[in-house]
Amino acid sequence: MSIENVDFMVDKSDLSKVQFEHNSIADIAPGQALLKVDNFSFTANNITYALLGDAFSYWDFFPAPEGFGRIPVWGFADVLASKAEGVKEGDRVYGYLPMSTHLMVEPGHVNEHGFMDVVSHRAPRSPIYNQYTFTAQDPVYSPENEGLISLFRPLFTTSFLLDVFHAQNDFFGAESILLTSASSKTAIGLAGLLAKRDLEVIGLTSASNRDFVISLGYYDKVISYDEVETLPLVASAFVDMAGNGEVLAKVHRHFGDALKKSTLVGATHWDERQGADKDLPGAAPEIFFAPGFAQAHIQDTGREQFLMNVGRAWADFIPHTSNWMTVEKSRGLAQVEAVYRKVLNNASNPSMGQILSLWDD
Repeated sequence: MSIENVDFMVDKSDLSKVQFEHNSIADIAPGQALLKVDNFSFTANNITYALLGDAFSYWDFFPAPEGFGRIPVWGFADVLASKAEGVKEGDRVYGYLPMSTHLMVEPGHVNEHGFMDVVSHRAPRSPIYNQYTFTAQDPVYSPENEGLISLFRPLFTTSFLLDVFHAQNDFFGAESILLTSASSKTAIGLAGLLAKRDLEVIGLTSASNRDFVISLGYYDKVISYDEVETLPLVASAFVDMAGNGEVLAKVHRHFGDALKKSTLVGATHWDERQGADKDLPGAAPEIFFAPGFAQAHIQDTGREQFLMNVGRAWADFIPHTSNWMTVEKSRGLAQVEAVYRKVLNNASNPSMGQILSLWDD
């Protein structure tokens, strides 16, 4: 058996340079399974994976030729062939995938719910990224909601963890919490959770997205980035999902010692931070690494309780997304590249969720 595979790859030193690599996959070995990647979501979160690819080893999940990287995504795949016990041809799975047409995995720890890819180069990575779930046994799965699951499930888990992180620390004494890139899906999920807390939730966004963010109803106040200096100087926490160095500095200089916590999550404005998090007044900015925090939190709560808590929050949040989110599906190499460039350049519509497939049909 020889399968033609296509990989979407980026130049790690310049994310605007991309190429499609065509290669062949030989017959699978005992213990392996070949996945046909059906579709996946693509958001600003995936750009963050690329920006932090070396620092957090995101590039290591799916090896590529020297100088290039395969950006990880979340989505659905079908088992095309299997020589792994407990994994059968035709099984549909949800999990961490490359922007490719196929992925070879080595299933281990197989049970009725799914399996782990135990291939050696992924072993050092967080198990959260190595887990594949059989859709037939997934309580939140429904075929009609695949797009929403791909778009929100990984991001909402980050939102949930950020909410837990701040709550465990009594919000660092803050009376208000500011979220940049307030139109992003991770920020929206976090805002929805924070709306149930006893503090003011403020969304910072571009002027063009302001009306959309206000319409969500999750934020107590929505301002544009150039209005930061109008905010009252009260004890505040800051969650920066934009990565815009100018805005980061502006928030720190405006609040000074009133800024009790500064957390860096994403990098929507990927080319604008440029080391701007150095020598700023207020709490020193710190990167929040969701998988690391998740592992520690799961150890404290137990895996079943953690999944129950996330599931309950998810079930409460997801029905409301249909009020403001439209899922847009794009297929084929040219369309995948076009959407990639839109998201990379922060030109995507926040009310549109992008589901991609390298397959033409």
